[in-house]
Amino acid sequence: MSLSKSKTTSKSKTTLSKAKPTSTSKTPKKIFVLDTSVILYDHDAIQNFQEHNVAIPITVLEELDNFKKGNSSLNYEAREVIRIIDKISANRFTQEWIPLGGKNKGSFKVILNGTEGGHYNAVKIFADSKNDNKIINAALSLQAETKDAQVILVSKDISLRIKAKALNITAEDYETGKIKDVSTLHSSIVTIEDFNDKLIDHMFIYGFVERSKFPSKNIEDNSYYILKNGKKSLLAYANPDTNNLERVEKQAVFGIMPRNAEQTFAIHACMKKHIKLVSLQGVAGTGKTLVALACALEQRREFKQIYITRPIVPLSNKDIGYLPGDINSKLNPYMEPLFDNLKFIKNQFSEKDSEYKQITNMIETEKIEILPLAYIRGRSLSDVFVIVDESQNLSPHEVKTIVSRAGENSKFIFTGDIQQIDTPYLDEQSNGLSYLIDKVKGNRLYAHITLQKGERSELANLANDLL
Repeated sequence: MSLSKSKTTSKSKTTLSKAKPTSTSKTPKKIFVLDTSVILYDHDAIQNFQEHNVAIPITVLEELDNFKKGNSSLNYEAREVIRIIDKISANRFTQEWIPLGGKNKGSFKVILNGTEGGHYNAVKIFADSKNDNKIINAALSLQAETKDAQVILVSKDISLRIKAKALNITAEDYETGKIKDVSTLHSSIVTIEDFNDKLIDHMFIYGFVERSKFPSKNIEDNSYYILKNGKKSLLAYANPDTNNLERVEKQAVFGIMPRNAEQTFAIHACMKKHIKLVSLQGVAGTGKTLVALACALEQRREFKQIYITRPIVPLSNKDIGYLPGDINSKLNPYMEPLFDNLKFIKNQFSEKDSEYKQITNMIETEKIEILPLAYIRGRSLSDVFVIVDESQNLSPHEVKTIVSRAGENSKFIFTGDIQQIDTPYLDEQSNGLSYLIDKVKGNRLYAHITLQKGERSELANLANDLL
């Protein structure tokens, strides 16, 4: 079994890369058996296997039933999947192959958990009747009764895939929404050595240079550059509105002064009005959340509210509802890191300073509001500054859902580290932050900064480098 979600446009690895759409044969070459994790990751998953057939074990339906109640993203995905299956199977028995409809589409059915005719029984072999083993048994039974098609178990759960392979079942990850090359996500800042000396002098004097005079012609909108020539160095930004390469200067925001070029660029992106969507990716201690919060406070007069949120990774598949107390008591353990950053900003001032009092007042009057992500679904967010922390723990569909809430004069900042994922069914390639960076790069409304230099402390840097 598994969790997580998201709807995307690409296909599963096996289905797309090599499958050629042909509907001349009544029996497709492959039958894909989907685990719960796949359809909670992408509620449209059954439509993403081209002409091949798709089967769902009945145990998966039971797990979907357990997930259907609640306000989390998983609960939403479960409800959507149930509606889709109900629509497909209208007036039909789901143990029969039901056409999915559309050109070059396969069929769908629900399969039982028996092992008749199979050589193995996962429940007996692993001495455990948990749902994972029942799902494997369903695939084993289908494999035994199907002689003219290859049965493939598709799961986001690595352990389930390994166990299936041990019983001679082909098992694969669900590839939809995965980024092929995560190395490209780190190249947000370009350093150019031996840059034209005269152009650097020109930018120091006039503050900009026309893009046509810039040596590199492959300039993306809202991209950032470190230009060097000997002892001279300059920070620059490609402005899509003016079509110029503009000088970027250090700017303090609500008492926070950037400590390096990366933080300078991050502040610039968060403060630039025409940039509506920003992603800040980097290891712990690089200042991602701190910079985002300081920029939000600096622009407090331009937005009606500041929303701060982060994914709540549930324990043992339990939502925060099982925790004691009201919603604030439930959220506090998860949101404490955000309060730590607010306290750090407050401590840049004395208790008598107006800035110190403003932060306290903004929290009390809910000008700054810390919300669970479930509260954002279905809302239209206008005139708000939204910070989504730890966004590497979101699925691609969750990121899309959040950004699609954007109304007029809203700004969204996503922060996270794609190498520190706490959700068991996401990885560097399939998480929402990687997906966002890959799909939106180069858009004039979007900027991405990768922060690599830790500024928290020497000890924190030691941990990041050597531990």
